[in-house]
Amino acid sequence: MEHPHRVVLLAGPSGSGKSYIAEQTGLPVLCLDDFYKDGDDPTLPRRNGQVDWESPQSWDADTAVEIIARLAREGRADVPVYAIGADRRVATRTFDVAGSPLFVAEGIFAAEIVEECRRRGLLAGAYALRRPRGATFLRRLARDLSEQRKAPRVLVRRGVALLRAEPAVLRRQMGLGAEAARAREVLRRVAGLLAGHPHG
Repeated sequence: MEHPHRVVLLAGPSGSGKSYIAEQTGLPVLCLDDFYKDGDDPTLPRRNGQVDWESPQSWDADTAVEIIARLAREGRADVPVYAIGADRRVATRTFDVAGSPLFVAEGIFAAEIVEECRRRGLLAGAYALRRPRGATFLRRLARDLSEQRKAPRVLVRRGVALLRAEPAVLRRQMGLGAEAARAREVLRRVAGLLAGHPHG
C-alpha cells in the first residue's frame, strides 16, 4: 500500500545535532524523545540500581511506530509531550504533517524502528548523523545544562560516558539500517527525496 506521507528517520549519538538538522530540512519534525517510558514504568532497564536511559528498552518503540503509521496514513495524530527533567509524559499534542509528502522523526533511538518502518512501507530514508566526537560532547553538555535536564555533575559524568560510547552507538545504528552521514549529506539526501517524490 502506498501511503500519502512517508517518514525520514534521523538517528545519531546524543547531542549530535539531530533536532537542528531535522529543522533545517524544512519538513515537519516529530521528536522521538517524547516516546520515552515514564520513570516509574516497571519495564525500564536498570544498571547499578539506576534507570539506564541510554538503553533502547527505556523507549516505547511500538507506540512510536504506530504514531508514524497513523501520520503516514492520515497526516495527523496525537503525540505525547515528555518532560525529561520529570522523567514522564506530561501532556499530548496534535502533530500535523501539513500536507507534506515527507516528515522527519528524529531521536537517539530512531534506528531501532528502521526495519519495522521499512517493512510497513512507511520509510523514505534513514540516516545516522555523524559529527566529530569533541563537538558532540560540547554541544550535548551546553544543551543539557541550559535545559537543566539533571544536576551538572550528573550531566558531566554522563557526557564523558557518552563520549566514550559514541563509536559503538554509531555502529549499532548503522547495523540497524541507518546510513551514517554528515549534516550536509543528510540535507542533500532529504532534498533529493523531496525532488523525487511524486507529490513533491
